[in-house]
Amino acid sequence: MARRIQAKYKIDRRLGINLWGRAKSSFNKRNYAPGEHGKDRTKLSDYCIQLRAKQKLRGYYGALGEKQFRKIFSEALRRSGDTSENLIGLLERRLDAVVYRLKFAITIFGARQLVNHGHIRVNGKKIDIPSYLVKEGDEISLVDGMKENINVATAVASTERDIPDYFETDSKGFKAKFTRVPKLSDVPYPVQMEPNLVVEFYSR
Repeated sequence: MARRIQAKYKIDRRLGINLWGRAKSSFNKRNYAPGEHGKDRTKLSDYCIQLRAKQKLRGYYGALGEKQFRKIFSEALRRSGDTSENLIGLLERRLDAVVYRLKFAITIFGARQLVNHGHIRVNGKKIDIPSYLVKEGDEISLVDGMKENINVATAVASTERDIPDYFETDSKGFKAKFTRVPKLSDVPYPVQMEPNLVVEFYSR
């Protein structure tokens, strides 16, 4: 599992975007890359554009390790259909991504922590593996002991994100069914994702 030791939002300034669409992102105040030459504007090569597309997608899901991300891509490539759509579908089926989408946590990092600590159930069974792939029809829920947690309550009440329509949620918001694997157009990314460029990057 990749560990993000540096500041979470440093990637925003490095890539020149507000990756998670958060109000507290440092990019909102300093929308240029960190470092002495951060404000320099240079034309990017095709390779660099493809690399940034990969870094953006990989970073969004909690800075997945290159080996782990490449494994997901290889699985997307192996499956029939559009590889870029398969890639998005696999990333969105990860349990940590599902927990993040359901607003049980403010950040993808917090969602991963909830999973790691055993606070998430899939069809009533404890799953503590963030990379676990949720299937259509699976029910995801939060353990009772965490429903009053202040961090969870803050996340659920947050207006920064909405729960996408490929989930069916219960009235109290602590349980949901994963109804379908989303397409790229279904996923509420706050920035434009370009999985087609990721495919081109790995196809070089």
